[in-house]
Amino acid sequence: MLFLVRFNDSKFIDMQKIIVFIIVLVFSLSFHAQDKSAENDVKKVIETFFEGLHKGDSTLMASTLHKDIKIQTTSSMRGPNGLLQTDSRAKLLTAIANKNPEHVYLEKLLSYTIKIDENIASVWTPYEFYFNNNFSHCGANSFQLFKDGNNWKIIYLVDMRRRDNCQALKEKK
Repeated sequence: MLFLVRFNDSKFIDMQKIIVFIIVLVFSLSFHAQDKSAENDVKKVIETFFEGLHKGDSTLMASTLHKDIKIQTTSSMRGPNGLLQTDSRAKLLTAIANKNPEHVYLEKLLSYTIKIDENIASVWTPYEFYFNNNFSHCGANSFQLFKDGNNWKIIYLVDMRRRDNCQALKEKK
């Protein structure tokens, strides 16, 4: 095809540059589309996790968790040294399954930062938590996910809970 456009050497060189540019552009758009697809898949897992939390549906929540997940909570609400508590998958799912149906949990995610490298993903989600429509606390969640075959599963979750410097409290003043 290039030989058909070769009128003189300068036009041939210009055409080669254009073709190389188009090829690079197509490949970069393809990789970007793949990245967005993986990000959407990871985000869907996090959304499903919180859908289970809000509904009190431990089965739905369990579908997002790896069998060997590690779960931790840290808080600055219990003194200056904070707190680090480790829980099991079973304890989390039991707590959700036994949630009082009259209690309304709403964890409002303020943003998502998603980083992916092949079969591992990291998700950072600042949040505000409301209990029975009343602000309770804010903080951030850090999720680590592993892609096992075609499915992303949460392998590590740590959340930070605090009451100071929360946007929801600032807005009430």
